[in-house]
Amino acid sequence: MFITFEGPDGSGKTTQFHLLVTWLHKKGYPVISTREPGGTDIGEQIRDVLHNPQNTAMDARTEILLYSASRAQHVAQHIRPALAQGKIVVSDRYADSTLAYQGYGRQLDLETLRQITTFATGGLVPDLTLYLDISAQKGLSRRRLGGGEWNRLDAEALEFHQRVRAGYHELVKQEPDRWVIVDAARPIEGIQAEIRATVGEKLEQIKKTRDL
Repeated sequence: MFITFEGPDGSGKTTQFHLLVTWLHKKGYPVISTREPGGTDIGEQIRDVLHNPQNTAMDARTEILLYSASRAQHVAQHIRPALAQGKIVVSDRYADSTLAYQGYGRQLDLETLRQITTFATGGLVPDLTLYLDISAQKGLSRRRLGGGEWNRLDAEALEFHQRVRAGYHELVKQEPDRWVIVDAARPIEGIQAEIRATVGEKLEQIKKTRDL
């Protein structure tokens, strides 16, 4: 099973990601956790370039190709082998981030991005995508106060982040069976309880399908 977390910056996505992975481990599931960009040694080196605040001259096309290069390595080296071994893979971001940030945020051609993404991933699509939703204003405020990494994309104008959020909602509409929207403005415990219930239900569905 392949589970991905998506959401605007400051949505608490990474916190919820770690909590879910810990819960799955305690339940005895064979689970692998990873992230994008990154997930491999090569991918992490690309991440450093992408997120470096000094790289303000980076062209939008360069950005998408670097993200896709990291993703291609990630899928080939890490995700597909784990899935082939029957493990649950949980990723903090995946290909939908490219459509939201570079497609809707940067306003690059969505069809071109989908073609590049399909090439990079070999058509691998998550079984479940958990989208943590929060307003751009509140997300960025949380990000600033959190004291964590403040990267090149975080520094974009508010309008960019608003387009990203709107883009995520469009993606949800296009594939409602894969996505689950989670209200990220609530306390951490309540959000995690909802996520665990959603993932638990999905795992039961997969188990029943295999038992047929």
